[in-house]
Amino acid sequence: MYAVIETGGKQYRVQVGDEVFIEKIEGYSGETVKFDQVLMVSDESGLKVGAPLVDGAVVEAEVVKQGKGPKIIVFTYKAKKGYRNKKGHRQPYTRVRISRIVTGA
Repeated sequence: MYAVIETGGKQYRVQVGDEVFIEKIEGYSGETVKFDQVLMVSDESGLKVGAPLVDGAVVEAEVVKQGKGPKIIVFTYKAKKGYRNKKGHRQPYTRVRISRIVTGA
């Protein structure tokens, strides 16, 4: 059984037991979160595709960790003008473990 969920403007294919890095959401380690924007669910009865969402389908997950990704260096300059600008960025993320997929009615 698997599902396709949407969170943070991205889509993820998840199964029970998967650990996924998603865009940062509110929640502390150990808390349960629910994703109700389920685009598709596959189970033993077949494939259910939403238009755009599957009615009643919910994916439950446990927050494992909040963190930041690796540092990305952003360097801009203008040739022959002496202008240089160096910035760093670390994207925040949330790591979740999928605990249950409810297919709905």
